[in-house]
Amino acid sequence: MKDTTDRLRNSIIQKILSISDRTYLETLHQLIENSSGSLNHVQLNEQQIALLKMSEQDIKNGNTITQNDLDKHDMLWLKDL
Repeated sequence: MKDTTDRLRNSIIQKILSISDRTYLETLHQLIENSSGSLNHVQLNEQQIALLKMSEQDIKNGNTITQNDLDKHDMLWLKDL
């Protein structure tokens, strides 16, 4: 796994070194900077928190549906359109 990761990283580095377009490099830099911060926590508003709590309660109470059943319901709904 580490060997594959190292090869991938080195391949990306080699490709980046061959890029001379400053705008492209700046955009790539911004993409990397933004994605490295994606590990930060997301700030949720009160409504989002309430919805998540309701969802957790639904799961605890067994108020769930399988993906297969949901797909069947969707197909029936689409037929009625």
